[in-house]
Amino acid sequence: MNHSLLALPRNLFRLFIIRCLMLLTVGSTLAISRWSLDLQLNYFLLTSVVSLLTLANVLTWLRLQQRWPVTELEIFAQLLLDVTALSLLMYFTGGAGNPFIFYYLVPVCISAATLPWTFSWAIAGLSLALYTLQLSFFIPLPLIAPATHHVQSGLSLHVIGMWCNFAISAVLITYFVSKMAQDLRRQESLLNTAKEEALRNEQLTAVATLAAGTAHELGTPLSTIMVLLEELKQDYGNNEKLQQDLNLLENQTKICRQTLKHLVFTADTDVTAPKTVHLSDFFTRLVEHWLVIRPEVSAQLSMNKSLNMQTQLDPAVEQSIINLLNNAADANPKNIEIDITMLGLTLHLSIRDNGPGISPEIAKKIGSSFITTKGKGLGLGLFLSHATLSRLGGSIELSSRKEGGTLTFLKLPLGPERSHDS
Repeated sequence: MNHSLLALPRNLFRLFIIRCLMLLTVGSTLAISRWSLDLQLNYFLLTSVVSLLTLANVLTWLRLQQRWPVTELEIFAQLLLDVTALSLLMYFTGGAGNPFIFYYLVPVCISAATLPWTFSWAIAGLSLALYTLQLSFFIPLPLIAPATHHVQSGLSLHVIGMWCNFAISAVLITYFVSKMAQDLRRQESLLNTAKEEALRNEQLTAVATLAAGTAHELGTPLSTIMVLLEELKQDYGNNEKLQQDLNLLENQTKICRQTLKHLVFTADTDVTAPKTVHLSDFFTRLVEHWLVIRPEVSAQLSMNKSLNMQTQLDPAVEQSIINLLNNAADANPKNIEIDITMLGLTLHLSIRDNGPGISPEIAKKIGSSFITTKGKGLGLGLFLSHATLSRLGGSIELSSRKEGGTLTFLKLPLGPERSHDS
């Protein structure tokens, strides 16, 4: 999940609150200027600007009630609106000599903290340009006229000092606040990734514990099934069709027992150390073993010559690939295409099935939780495969094919190559 996208609506809401406070302050100032200080201002135009900004804020509030995604460009446009409205207010009330001129720094700070580098510098540059224009182009305000008048040598030192202060502040804020905001977002992303990894490790630990207990519990029922199969074969020795079914059932039961024995054996040994394998032989044996487990499947294996090499391979990779093959077979066991090649030191494996395909929404969630598109499935195979390959630096991507079915694409970096003859 992209947490920066979740922050955008909150940032827009905060901008709405800030604008409300600004409008309240400006409205109060105009009221005091009109009825207490009796300043001669163009109240009609000033009130029009405030009214338009208020209308924009009401529309922003209504927009926040909708489920439309908030974008960085939208927040940038909102800040442009604030800068433009502020410039109009300053123009009619003394220009750069108005004490409120430094409110330009508020949208500069907001953009630096929430928007990308380009947008931040655009807001800072526009604010500085408008501030500079109002050193010369403005409607004087009698109350602050001494601070904004022109002298024979040019602008007063006070106004020049204010401009330099604003320029330095805008540059420093945009640069350093942007840098700090980027670091915070990066740190937040790392923390979220660490939390997801911790949650996945907890789920893997729970699955491993259940697997160990299940392996012991299934031993007795499988032994009982084997005994009953032997008795059935003896009792119905003359029924040839039934004998074929019993032989198939016996073979599948033996595979189950061998799998459980392998699970118990590996639980007592170090299975984390990579093993040296010849890739071409490894995948040939893997697919043959899988077809024995799934006799109803028809599949075509295609391997590039680049697989004629030896490399270090984690033992968990085999079961991860079998899980992916089983998912394809569950979708449609007929005409599964398996293509394997090496590009540099990266293994590329693609599995094409002819099932109903997969929606983009489900494809994005692969690996984050137990996701399945099969009514009988729990999503455990995909979850374990994704967790294993992610731990090894690999990845799994699922997408629907135009001609129908699902494409499962696996990438896995491997160790240094060694030729078969070495």
